[in-house]
Amino acid sequence: MVGSGFQNIFKIPELKRRILITLGLLVVYRMGVNIPVPGIDSAALAEIFNRFRGVLGIVDLFSGGALERFSIFALGIMPYISASIILQLLTVVIPHLEQLSKEGEQGRKKITQYTRYSTVGLSIIQGLGISYGLVQGNAVSMPAATFIPLSVITLTAGTAFIMWLGEQITERGIGNGISLIIFAGIVVGMPGAVGATFEMLRAGTMNIFLVLLLLIFMLAVVALIIFVEQGQRRITVQYAKRIVGRRMYGGQSTHLPLKINQSGVIPPIFASSIIMFPATVASFVDVPFMKTFADALQPGSIIYEILFVGFIFFFCYFYTAVTFNVNDVAENMKKHGGFIPGIRPGKRTADYIDRVLSRITLGGAAYVSAVCVLPSILITQLNVPFYFGGTALLIVVGVAIDTIAQIESHMLTRHYEGFLKKAGPSVRGR
Repeated sequence: MVGSGFQNIFKIPELKRRILITLGLLVVYRMGVNIPVPGIDSAALAEIFNRFRGVLGIVDLFSGGALERFSIFALGIMPYISASIILQLLTVVIPHLEQLSKEGEQGRKKITQYTRYSTVGLSIIQGLGISYGLVQGNAVSMPAATFIPLSVITLTAGTAFIMWLGEQITERGIGNGISLIIFAGIVVGMPGAVGATFEMLRAGTMNIFLVLLLLIFMLAVVALIIFVEQGQRRITVQYAKRIVGRRMYGGQSTHLPLKINQSGVIPPIFASSIIMFPATVASFVDVPFMKTFADALQPGSIIYEILFVGFIFFFCYFYTAVTFNVNDVAENMKKHGGFIPGIRPGKRTADYIDRVLSRITLGGAAYVSAVCVLPSILITQLNVPFYFGGTALLIVVGVAIDTIAQIESHMLTRHYEGFLKKAGPSVRGR
Protein backbone atom coordinates (compact mmCIF):
# COMPACT_ATOMS: atom_id res chain seq x y z
CA MET A 1 0.00 0.00 0.00
CA VAL A 2 0.95 3.66 -0.44
CA GLY A 3 0.77 4.23 3.28
CA SER A 4 3.43 1.58 3.98
CA GLY A 5 5.87 4.41 4.65
CA PHE A 6 8.75 6.22 3.06
CA GLN A 7 10.86 3.06 3.07
CA ASN A 8 9.36 2.45 -0.39
CA ILE A 9 10.59 5.75 -1.82
CA PHE A 10 13.82 4.35 -3.26
CA LYS A 11 11.98 1.36 -4.71
CA ILE A 12 10.39 3.70 -7.28
CA PRO A 13 13.04 4.53 -9.94
CA GLU A 14 11.45 7.80 -11.10
CA LEU A 15 10.99 9.13 -7.57
CA LYS A 16 14.47 7.98 -6.55
CA ARG A 17 15.98 9.81 -9.53
CA ARG A 18 14.10 13.02 -8.73
CA ILE A 19 15.14 12.98 -5.07
CA LEU A 20 18.80 12.35 -5.91
CA ILE A 21 18.76 15.18 -8.48
CA THR A 22 17.23 17.52 -5.89
CA LEU A 23 19.81 16.60 -3.24
CA GLY A 24 22.66 16.89 -5.74
CA LEU A 25 21.63 20.38 -6.88
CA LEU A 26 21.19 21.53 -3.27
CA VAL A 27 24.72 20.28 -2.51
CA VAL A 28 26.01 22.33 -5.46
CA TYR A 29 24.22 25.37 -4.02
CA ARG A 30 25.74 24.86 -0.58
CA MET A 31 29.23 24.51 -2.11
CA GLY A 32 28.81 27.85 -3.86
CA VAL A 33 27.82 29.54 -0.58
CA ASN A 34 31.36 28.92 0.71
CA ILE A 35 33.20 30.42 -2.32
CA PRO A 36 34.06 34.08 -1.46
CA VAL A 37 34.10 36.97 -3.91
CA PRO A 38 37.74 37.94 -4.69
CA GLY A 39 39.14 41.02 -3.00
CA ILE A 40 37.09 41.00 0.22
CA ASP A 41 38.59 41.71 3.64
CA SER A 42 36.99 39.07 5.89
CA ALA A 43 37.77 40.82 9.21
CA ALA A 44 36.34 44.18 8.07
CA LEU A 45 33.30 42.42 6.59
CA ALA A 46 32.63 40.63 9.90
CA GLU A 47 32.79 43.96 11.72
CA ILE A 48 30.26 45.56 9.32
CA PHE A 49 27.99 42.54 9.58
CA ASN A 50 28.02 42.61 13.38
CA ARG A 51 27.20 46.32 13.32
CA PHE A 52 24.12 45.83 11.14
CA ARG A 53 23.21 42.27 12.11
CA GLY A 54 19.55 43.20 12.68
CA VAL A 55 18.87 44.19 9.07
CA LEU A 56 21.44 41.93 7.42
CA GLY A 57 20.45 38.93 9.55
CA ILE A 58 17.19 38.41 7.67
CA VAL A 59 18.88 38.77 4.28
CA ASP A 60 21.60 36.36 5.40
CA LEU A 61 18.89 33.94 6.57
CA PHE A 62 17.38 33.75 3.08
CA SER A 63 20.82 33.54 1.44
CA GLY A 64 21.84 30.60 3.64
CA GLY A 65 24.78 32.45 5.25
CA ALA A 66 26.22 33.57 1.89
CA LEU A 67 25.97 37.29 2.67
CA GLU A 68 27.97 37.01 5.89
CA ARG A 69 30.77 35.33 3.93
CA PHE A 70 30.15 37.60 0.90
CA SER A 71 30.29 34.57 -1.34
CA ILE A 72 29.37 34.35 -5.01
CA PHE A 73 25.77 33.63 -3.88
CA ALA A 74 25.64 36.60 -1.48
CA LEU A 75 22.55 38.12 -3.13
CA GLY A 76 20.78 34.78 -2.82
CA ILE A 77 17.47 34.24 -4.54
CA MET A 78 15.94 37.53 -3.35
CA PRO A 79 16.43 39.40 -6.69
CA TYR A 80 14.45 36.64 -8.41
CA ILE A 81 11.69 36.88 -5.80
CA SER A 82 11.61 40.67 -6.14
CA ALA A 83 11.41 40.36 -9.95
CA SER A 84 8.55 37.85 -9.61
CA ILE A 85 6.67 40.30 -7.38
CA ILE A 86 7.15 43.14 -9.86
CA LEU A 87 6.02 41.02 -12.84
CA GLN A 88 2.94 39.75 -11.00
CA LEU A 89 1.98 43.29 -10.00
CA LEU A 90 2.51 44.53 -13.55
CA THR A 91 0.37 41.68 -14.90
CA VAL A 92 -2.64 43.35 -13.32
CA VAL A 93 -1.72 46.77 -14.73
CA ILE A 94 -0.25 46.10 -18.20
CA PRO A 95 -2.71 44.58 -20.72
CA HIS A 96 0.06 42.84 -22.70
CA LEU A 97 1.26 40.92 -19.63
CA GLU A 98 -2.32 40.13 -18.65
CA GLN A 99 -2.92 38.71 -22.12
CA LEU A 100 0.25 36.62 -21.88
CA SER A 101 -0.88 35.18 -18.54
CA LYS A 102 -4.04 33.90 -20.24
CA GLU A 103 -2.26 32.28 -23.20
CA GLY A 104 -1.38 29.09 -21.35
CA GLU A 105 2.06 27.51 -21.43
CA GLN A 106 3.54 29.81 -24.12
CA GLY A 107 2.42 32.93 -22.28
CA ARG A 108 3.87 31.67 -18.99
CA LYS A 109 7.18 30.94 -20.70
CA LYS A 110 7.32 34.52 -21.99
CA ILE A 111 6.56 35.94 -18.52
CA THR A 112 9.25 33.65 -17.05
CA GLN A 113 11.70 35.03 -19.60
CA TYR A 114 10.83 38.61 -18.56
CA THR A 115 11.30 37.58 -14.92
CA ARG A 116 14.79 36.28 -15.69
CA TYR A 117 15.80 39.52 -17.40
CA SER A 118 14.40 41.54 -14.48
CA THR A 119 16.33 39.34 -12.04
CA VAL A 120 19.60 40.14 -13.80
CA GLY A 121 18.77 43.87 -13.75
CA LEU A 122 17.92 43.86 -10.04
CA SER A 123 21.05 41.82 -9.27
CA ILE A 124 23.21 44.43 -11.00
CA ILE A 125 21.56 47.24 -9.00
CA GLN A 126 21.87 45.40 -5.67
CA GLY A 127 25.42 44.30 -6.49
CA LEU A 128 26.43 47.89 -7.21
CA GLY A 129 24.91 49.12 -3.94
CA ILE A 130 26.53 46.44 -1.78
CA SER A 131 29.92 46.68 -3.55
CA TYR A 132 29.99 50.47 -3.18
CA GLY A 133 29.04 50.16 0.49
CA LEU A 134 31.87 47.70 1.14
CA VAL A 135 34.33 50.04 -0.56
CA GLN A 136 33.11 52.92 1.64
CA GLY A 137 33.43 50.67 4.68
CA ASN A 138 37.06 49.79 3.80
CA ALA A 139 36.18 46.09 3.61
CA VAL A 140 38.02 45.37 0.34
CA SER A 141 41.67 44.58 -0.35
CA MET A 142 41.90 45.79 -3.96
CA PRO A 143 41.27 49.10 -5.79
CA ALA A 144 37.60 50.11 -6.03
CA ALA A 145 37.79 50.43 -9.82
CA THR A 146 38.68 46.74 -9.99
CA PHE A 147 36.57 45.41 -7.12
CA ILE A 148 33.20 46.96 -8.01
CA PRO A 149 32.92 45.62 -11.60
CA LEU A 150 34.30 42.23 -10.55
CA SER A 151 31.93 42.01 -7.58
CA VAL A 152 28.87 43.05 -9.61
CA ILE A 153 29.57 40.51 -12.35
CA THR A 154 30.24 37.75 -9.80
CA LEU A 155 27.13 38.43 -7.71
CA THR A 156 24.90 38.73 -10.78
CA ALA A 157 26.23 35.48 -12.21
CA GLY A 158 25.73 33.81 -8.82
CA THR A 159 22.09 34.86 -8.61
CA ALA A 160 21.47 33.74 -12.21
CA PHE A 161 23.00 30.36 -11.38
CA ILE A 162 20.81 29.97 -8.26
CA MET A 163 17.78 30.86 -10.38
CA TRP A 164 18.77 28.13 -12.85
CA LEU A 165 19.26 25.64 -10.00
CA GLY A 166 15.78 26.41 -8.66
CA GLU A 167 14.20 25.90 -12.08
CA GLN A 168 16.04 22.60 -12.55
CA ILE A 169 14.87 21.35 -9.15
CA THR A 170 11.27 22.27 -9.97
CA GLU A 171 11.42 20.64 -13.40
CA ARG A 172 13.61 17.58 -12.83
CA GLY A 173 13.56 17.15 -9.05
CA ILE A 174 10.90 17.12 -6.36
CA GLY A 175 9.22 20.14 -4.79
CA ASN A 176 9.44 23.85 -5.57
CA GLY A 177 13.07 24.68 -6.37
CA ILE A 178 13.13 28.27 -5.11
CA SER A 179 11.42 27.35 -1.83
CA LEU A 180 13.76 24.39 -1.32
CA ILE A 181 16.84 26.59 -1.81
CA ILE A 182 15.59 28.95 0.92
CA PHE A 183 14.64 25.91 3.02
CA ALA A 184 18.16 24.46 2.67
CA GLY A 185 19.76 27.74 3.70
CA ILE A 186 17.66 27.95 6.86
CA VAL A 187 18.05 24.28 7.85
CA VAL A 188 21.84 24.36 7.44
CA GLY A 189 22.04 27.27 9.89
CA MET A 190 19.86 25.69 12.57
CA PRO A 191 22.57 23.43 14.12
CA GLY A 192 24.72 26.52 14.62
CA ALA A 193 21.80 28.31 16.25
CA VAL A 194 21.26 25.35 18.58
CA GLY A 195 24.97 25.38 19.43
CA ALA A 196 24.86 29.12 20.11
CA THR A 197 21.88 28.59 22.43
CA PHE A 198 23.74 25.93 24.43
CA GLU A 199 26.79 28.21 24.54
CA MET A 200 24.63 30.97 26.03
CA LEU A 201 23.26 28.41 28.48
CA ARG A 202 26.79 27.37 29.47
CA ALA A 203 27.92 30.99 29.82
CA GLY A 204 24.97 31.77 32.09
CA THR A 205 23.32 34.37 29.82
CA MET A 206 20.31 32.03 29.52
CA ASN A 207 18.87 29.69 32.13
CA ILE A 208 17.58 26.17 31.61
CA PHE A 209 13.95 27.16 32.25
CA LEU A 210 14.10 29.75 29.47
CA VAL A 211 15.53 27.15 27.07
CA LEU A 212 12.77 24.67 27.98
CA LEU A 213 10.16 27.41 27.55
CA LEU A 214 11.65 28.27 24.15
CA LEU A 215 11.55 24.59 23.10
CA ILE A 216 7.90 24.21 24.16
CA PHE A 217 7.03 27.44 22.36
CA MET A 218 8.73 26.24 19.15
CA LEU A 219 6.89 22.91 19.27
CA ALA A 220 3.60 24.74 19.80
CA VAL A 221 4.27 27.01 16.80
CA VAL A 222 5.21 24.02 14.61
CA ALA A 223 2.02 22.19 15.68
CA LEU A 224 -0.05 25.31 14.87
CA ILE A 225 1.58 25.62 11.44
CA ILE A 226 0.91 21.97 10.59
CA PHE A 227 -2.68 22.22 11.82
CA VAL A 228 -3.54 25.37 9.87
CA GLU A 229 -1.63 24.41 6.70
CA GLN A 230 -3.74 21.25 6.48
CA GLY A 231 -6.98 23.16 7.17
CA GLN A 232 -9.58 23.49 4.42
CA ARG A 233 -12.98 25.07 3.86
CA ARG A 234 -14.93 22.59 1.75
CA ILE A 235 -17.73 23.91 -0.45
CA THR A 236 -20.25 21.26 -1.46
CA VAL A 237 -20.61 20.84 -5.24
CA GLN A 238 -23.43 18.81 -6.82
CA TYR A 239 -23.20 17.48 -10.37
CA ALA A 240 -26.38 17.03 -12.39
CA LYS A 241 -27.14 13.74 -14.10
CA ARG A 242 -26.28 13.58 -17.81
CA ILE A 243 -27.11 10.84 -20.31
CA VAL A 244 -24.52 10.28 -23.03
CA GLY A 245 -25.56 7.46 -25.38
CA ARG A 246 -26.75 4.69 -23.13
CA ARG A 247 -24.71 5.74 -20.13
CA MET A 248 -25.59 8.08 -17.27
CA TYR A 249 -22.93 10.38 -15.87
CA GLY A 250 -22.91 12.69 -12.87
CA GLY A 251 -25.43 12.81 -10.09
CA GLN A 252 -22.73 12.61 -7.43
CA SER A 253 -21.84 15.11 -4.74
CA THR A 254 -18.28 16.29 -4.16
CA HIS A 255 -16.59 19.34 -2.67
CA LEU A 256 -14.33 22.23 -3.67
CA PRO A 257 -11.45 22.45 -1.13
CA LEU A 258 -10.22 25.96 -0.25
CA LYS A 259 -7.09 26.08 1.90
CA ILE A 260 -7.10 28.47 4.83
CA ASN A 261 -3.59 29.61 3.86
CA GLN A 262 -3.96 29.49 0.07
CA SER A 263 -0.70 31.38 -0.58
CA GLY A 264 1.57 29.19 1.59
CA VAL A 265 4.96 30.65 2.57
CA ILE A 266 5.03 33.18 -0.28
CA PRO A 267 3.69 36.26 1.65
CA PRO A 268 6.40 36.41 4.36
CA ILE A 269 9.13 35.78 1.78
CA PHE A 270 7.78 38.52 -0.49
CA ALA A 271 7.24 40.88 2.46
CA SER A 272 10.78 40.37 3.74
CA SER A 273 12.16 40.93 0.25
CA ILE A 274 10.30 44.22 -0.17
CA ILE A 275 11.35 45.59 3.24
CA MET A 276 14.92 44.35 3.24
CA PHE A 277 15.89 45.65 -0.21
CA PRO A 278 15.97 49.37 0.75
CA ALA A 279 17.14 48.57 4.28
CA THR A 280 20.14 46.58 3.00
CA VAL A 281 21.18 49.28 0.55
CA ALA A 282 20.79 51.94 3.27
CA SER A 283 23.02 49.93 5.62
CA PHE A 284 25.96 50.19 3.22
CA VAL A 285 25.59 53.90 2.47
CA ASP A 286 27.54 56.13 4.87
CA VAL A 287 24.97 58.94 5.12
CA PRO A 288 23.33 59.87 8.48
CA PHE A 289 19.81 59.95 7.02
CA MET A 290 20.25 56.52 5.45
CA LYS A 291 21.61 55.12 8.71
CA THR A 292 18.49 56.37 10.51
CA PHE A 293 16.33 54.83 7.82
CA ALA A 294 18.13 51.47 8.16
CA ASP A 295 17.78 51.54 11.96
CA ALA A 296 14.04 52.18 11.63
CA LEU A 297 13.69 48.97 9.60
CA GLN A 298 15.47 46.77 12.14
CA PRO A 299 13.53 43.55 12.95
CA GLY A 300 11.65 44.03 16.19
CA SER A 301 11.09 47.77 15.66
CA ILE A 302 7.50 48.98 15.51
CA ILE A 303 7.88 50.37 11.95
CA TYR A 304 9.33 47.09 10.67
CA GLU A 305 6.60 44.96 12.26
CA ILE A 306 3.78 47.21 10.99
CA LEU A 307 5.18 47.16 7.45
CA PHE A 308 5.77 43.40 7.67
CA VAL A 309 2.19 42.66 8.73
CA GLY A 310 0.81 45.04 6.12
CA PHE A 311 2.78 43.40 3.30
CA ILE A 312 1.81 39.91 4.53
CA PHE A 313 -1.89 40.81 4.33
CA PHE A 314 -1.42 42.39 0.90
CA PHE A 315 0.46 39.43 -0.58
CA CYS A 316 -1.91 36.88 0.98
CA TYR A 317 -4.81 38.46 -0.91
CA PHE A 318 -2.81 39.31 -4.03
CA TYR A 319 -1.18 35.91 -4.46
CA THR A 320 -4.46 34.12 -3.80
CA ALA A 321 -6.20 36.26 -6.43
CA VAL A 322 -3.44 35.58 -8.97
CA THR A 323 -3.26 31.81 -8.45
CA PHE A 324 -6.96 31.06 -7.86
CA ASN A 325 -9.29 32.55 -10.48
CA VAL A 326 -12.84 32.22 -9.15
CA ASN A 327 -14.37 33.06 -12.54
CA ASP A 328 -12.51 30.19 -14.23
CA VAL A 329 -13.51 27.79 -11.44
CA ALA A 330 -17.18 28.80 -11.71
CA GLU A 331 -17.10 28.54 -15.51
CA ASN A 332 -15.55 25.07 -15.42
CA MET A 333 -18.13 23.90 -12.90
CA LYS A 334 -20.91 25.20 -15.15
CA LYS A 335 -19.48 23.46 -18.23
CA HIS A 336 -19.43 20.11 -16.47
CA GLY A 337 -22.90 20.48 -14.97
CA GLY A 338 -21.71 21.28 -11.47
CA PHE A 339 -23.40 23.73 -9.09
CA ILE A 340 -23.30 24.76 -5.45
CA PRO A 341 -26.65 23.92 -3.77
CA GLY A 342 -28.69 27.10 -3.39
CA ILE A 343 -26.39 29.17 -5.68
CA ARG A 344 -27.08 29.82 -9.35
CA PRO A 345 -24.29 28.73 -11.75
CA GLY A 346 -22.10 31.37 -13.40
CA LYS A 347 -21.49 34.79 -11.88
CA ARG A 348 -23.44 34.06 -8.68
CA THR A 349 -21.24 31.02 -8.06
CA ALA A 350 -18.07 33.05 -8.73
CA ASP A 351 -19.23 35.78 -6.32
CA TYR A 352 -20.04 33.19 -3.65
CA ILE A 353 -16.63 31.47 -3.96
CA ASP A 354 -14.91 34.87 -3.93
CA ARG A 355 -16.76 35.87 -0.76
CA VAL A 356 -15.85 32.62 1.02
CA LEU A 357 -12.25 32.83 -0.19
CA SER A 358 -11.92 36.45 1.01
CA ARG A 359 -13.10 35.48 4.49
CA ILE A 360 -10.78 32.52 4.92
CA THR A 361 -7.87 34.49 3.42
CA LEU A 362 -8.39 37.09 6.16
CA GLY A 363 -7.99 34.34 8.75
CA GLY A 364 -5.02 32.91 6.86
CA ALA A 365 -3.30 36.31 6.69
CA ALA A 366 -3.87 36.85 10.42
CA TYR A 367 -2.40 33.41 11.14
CA VAL A 368 0.70 34.02 8.97
CA SER A 369 1.23 37.44 10.58
CA ALA A 370 0.92 36.02 14.09
CA VAL A 371 3.32 33.14 13.37
CA CYS A 372 5.90 35.45 11.75
CA VAL A 373 5.71 38.47 14.04
CA LEU A 374 4.91 37.34 17.60
CA PRO A 375 7.76 34.78 17.97
CA SER A 376 10.22 37.27 16.42
CA ILE A 377 9.23 39.95 18.94
CA LEU A 378 9.62 37.54 21.85
CA ILE A 379 12.93 36.26 20.51
CA THR A 380 14.24 39.82 20.07
CA GLN A 381 13.37 40.53 23.69
CA LEU A 382 14.95 37.25 24.89
CA ASN A 383 18.05 37.67 22.68
CA VAL A 384 18.10 34.14 21.27
CA PRO A 385 19.36 33.12 17.79
CA PHE A 386 17.24 34.47 14.93
CA TYR A 387 16.81 31.04 13.33
CA PHE A 388 14.12 30.27 15.88
CA GLY A 389 11.94 33.09 14.53
CA GLY A 390 8.42 32.44 13.27
CA THR A 391 9.26 33.26 9.64
CA ALA A 392 11.99 30.61 9.55
CA LEU A 393 9.75 28.01 11.18
CA LEU A 394 6.86 28.80 8.81
CA ILE A 395 9.11 28.43 5.75
CA VAL A 396 10.75 25.21 6.97
CA VAL A 397 7.50 23.51 8.01
CA GLY A 398 5.52 24.81 5.02
CA VAL A 399 8.11 23.73 2.44
CA ALA A 400 8.51 20.35 4.17
CA ILE A 401 4.73 19.75 4.04
CA ASP A 402 4.55 20.67 0.33
CA THR A 403 7.54 18.49 -0.57
CA ILE A 404 6.18 15.50 1.36
CA ALA A 405 2.83 15.98 -0.38
CA GLN A 406 4.56 15.81 -3.78
CA ILE A 407 6.47 12.69 -2.75
CA GLU A 408 3.23 11.04 -1.61
CA SER A 409 1.59 12.04 -4.89
CA HIS A 410 4.35 10.28 -6.85
CA MET A 411 4.00 7.21 -4.63
CA LEU A 412 0.23 7.20 -5.09
CA THR A 413 0.59 7.43 -8.88
CA ARG A 414 3.07 4.58 -8.85
CA HIS A 415 0.73 2.52 -6.67
CA TYR A 416 -2.15 2.84 -9.13
CA GLU A 417 0.15 2.14 -12.07
CA GLY A 418 1.24 -1.07 -10.39
CA PHE A 419 -2.38 -2.00 -9.71
CA LEU A 420 -3.34 -1.53 -13.36
CA LYS A 421 -0.32 -3.50 -14.58
CA LYS A 422 -1.39 -6.46 -12.47
CA ALA A 423 -4.96 -6.25 -13.73
CA GLY A 424 -6.19 -8.11 -16.78
CA PRO A 425 -6.71 -6.51 -20.19
CA SER A 426 -10.44 -6.19 -19.59
CA VAL A 427 -9.89 -4.09 -16.45
CA ARG A 428 -7.31 -1.88 -18.23
CA GLY A 429 -9.77 -1.42 -21.09
CA ARG A 430 -12.50 -0.24 -18.79
